[in-house]
Amino acid sequence: MNYGNRMSTKGWPVQTKPEGKPIKLRDGGGLYLILRPDGARWWRLDYRRPLSGKRNTLSLGTYPDTGLAEARAERDRARKQLAAGIDPGEHRKAEQSAGAERASNSFEVISREWLAVKAHGWTESHHAKQRVRLEAHVLPWIGKKPITDVGVSDLRPLLNRMVERSHHEQAHRVMAAISSVFKYAVATERAERNPAADLGAALPSRRKRSFPTITDPKLIGGLLRAMDGYRGEPVTAAALKLAPMTFVRPGELRGARWAEFDLDNPEGARWVIPAVRRKLPKAAKEDPSTEPHIVPLAEQAVAILRDLQPLTGHREYVFPGVRNPKRCMSENTINAALRNLGYDRDTIVGHGFRHMASTLLNELGFNPDAIERQLAHKGQGVRAIYNLAKHMPERKKMMQAWADYLDACRALGIDGRLDFKAA
Repeated sequence: MNYGNRMSTKGWPVQTKPEGKPIKLRDGGGLYLILRPDGARWWRLDYRRPLSGKRNTLSLGTYPDTGLAEARAERDRARKQLAAGIDPGEHRKAEQSAGAERASNSFEVISREWLAVKAHGWTESHHAKQRVRLEAHVLPWIGKKPITDVGVSDLRPLLNRMVERSHHEQAHRVMAAISSVFKYAVATERAERNPAADLGAALPSRRKRSFPTITDPKLIGGLLRAMDGYRGEPVTAAALKLAPMTFVRPGELRGARWAEFDLDNPEGARWVIPAVRRKLPKAAKEDPSTEPHIVPLAEQAVAILRDLQPLTGHREYVFPGVRNPKRCMSENTINAALRNLGYDRDTIVGHGFRHMASTLLNELGFNPDAIERQLAHKGQGVRAIYNLAKHMPERKKMMQAWADYLDACRALGIDGRLDFKAA
């Protein structure tokens, strides 16, 4: 390889004297030596990341512990990795995370390198889920093996372990993660095939997951009366009451900020959930053109929030945590409250309020498009591409009607009649 003019190994860089500011001595191919005023000499390599093209710098040690020949060898090694589409910096981090004693092409090193590459396009929570999935179900068993030595016979026991516990969805997700690691290894020329692709037919079909919910008006009435009688933390009680009325995602509810609410809007009270808190890809969250999700608030919802304001209105979060009020309530708080009221996880969960609203609002004859828009669901097919209407006037009426319907369920008499008519 020709990198232009190179420094001579004879007498260099020993003869170069420190000055009052750092000196950069270049050797070509991105390699250079930084000579600090205190006399320290640091090898560095500049390169551009394979995917993003962004500039990055790799440390190659210090002189004289790392000589010129060794620094050049490390530079050549890094450039070979770049030619194969591998980021030398991320590869080094993966090696360090896996442990210096493990082979550089072990399944663990490559899987951690894959996680690092994907982190730029994923949300933190999704990245954490993928990392934990691999650390809990894969790496303890095959992490130390060179990826070229991992075959179907190594992977099948990992998946069978989950299938035997009836964790079918988890098995599919783990297999998808393993397959992605192998695809990355193939793309970076460290594996020739993806053995995980052969395992799909051996796994039981995914069971369609639907969150447990209640749709019988009598049972809904019983649930609402039980929630009214909740004797736990006032903040939790308020979140319980607001959950069925707004039917937002549980993470959006517990993370609500007071700054998101406009209770005095002359066009109607509303809750504006910013894109960064919505269930969206990372790129969409960070795109300033992505619209927030607007939740029109019924009179009953406004009353709950106004009752709560004296308690938490001076804080950032509407529903602050009990142990740390500077953070929002735990993701398990709503479900734990439902368990305390006697409703087990097979009967209803916090996410189930969305299914409750979707099912009954459709039965009550409201516009399906308005319902889907209020649920912040992403539409399917060509119709979804062209249907960009926000249906806001209709959604305002629907949200008030839904709160009135819940009140009617709560007041169901002994005769079982529901005193409610959809507008």
